[in-house]
Amino acid sequence: MTNLILFDDPTIRTALLPFTFTRPVAKCRVGILTIAEKWEKRLGTVPSYLTQDYLRVTFPQIAGTDNLYVNGALLATDALAEAVQQLAVGQSLVSADGQLLAIRTTEVFREQPVAGDDTVVAAGTVEMMTGLPSFLEHNGRQIRADFAFLTAGRQSQPITDPFTHCYGTENIFIEEGAVIRASILNAENGPIYIGRDARINEGSVVIGPFALGENSIVQWTSKMRANTSVGPNCKVGGEVGNTILFAYSAKQHDGYLGDSVIGEWCNLGADTNNSNLKNDYGNVKLYSYATGKLEDSGRMFCGLMMGDFTRAGISTMFNTGTVVGVSVNVFGGGFQPKHIPSFSWGGAADGIVGYRLEKALHVAGEAFKRRNLVFGEVEEQVLRAIFDKTRTDIAPS
Repeated sequence: MTNLILFDDPTIRTALLPFTFTRPVAKCRVGILTIAEKWEKRLGTVPSYLTQDYLRVTFPQIAGTDNLYVNGALLATDALAEAVQQLAVGQSLVSADGQLLAIRTTEVFREQPVAGDDTVVAAGTVEMMTGLPSFLEHNGRQIRADFAFLTAGRQSQPITDPFTHCYGTENIFIEEGAVIRASILNAENGPIYIGRDARINEGSVVIGPFALGENSIVQWTSKMRANTSVGPNCKVGGEVGNTILFAYSAKQHDGYLGDSVIGEWCNLGADTNNSNLKNDYGNVKLYSYATGKLEDSGRMFCGLMMGDFTRAGISTMFNTGTVVGVSVNVFGGGFQPKHIPSFSWGGAADGIVGYRLEKALHVAGEAFKRRNLVFGEVEEQVLRAIFDKTRTDIAPS
């Protein structure tokens, strides 16, 4: 049996920080599914991962004598799935510009695989996650692609609420257990996918393409704009557009969140807002972990990039193209800095100090407890490793 192993390209992994501090590249969500789920469902096998040493305690590599290594940044299609399945042992699949997409081998790699001499060039368009702007560039198309893949040949559950009105009903798919109350769903310009046991509460307006993950909630009178993906076990409210929430995160209250990506276990306080457009209409600059500087994103619209376990106090204002690390507690008046390092505490008005590690671990544990989950030694070990890698000269609070 061939072992599916999704590998991190080190350059891409760095470009996708802060989200890849806490996960392999393939565990990032874009569209309805994570990249790993796109491959798992098409190839019919659960993948393992070739990733950073400190993440291997959570995401180990399971290899044998027949291994199919697939680039974890590669967005799966039916054609690509067929192409990697047809690789013979020793063959590599590469893009037109020579990027390694997959290799089937008897070797067990400990670092990024290298293509051999026997290569096959992938046909057609190849889409990959290459940096933070990729989330915003690909999300709408990936919602459409995932919707078509997940719903092919299946029948949607009916919407029985008499006070809910739908446009483009043929582009709406409702999984079992989902509840929709007195809302407007407009799928004329893109599909709407509502996951199992999800809920859309009274007075909400949802515009497709849109995806709501399993057990997630749209709070009442919310405005969900196009190209928005809400992962499983999230709670969203207010106005959200062209945004991804990975999982287990909450933005429940009024306030605008646009052209943004929010990791797992994040919480945005009431009336939190972000800017996604500069007053001069120029391209937004984003902090780069590779260069340590602000770099041109190539996008006119770009909002907030927030790593896991981060929370923002009420009425927090995030500047255009703000990058926030892992386990940050942001609060205070005024627009926040364009980059807030991991394990920091404070904001623009009051200054930023270091977040004591033990307190950060306690807060993470409490967040798990609120969802009836256990924050164990493995999760703690990963956060301790990130703390060691990202600690700065900021004095602890």
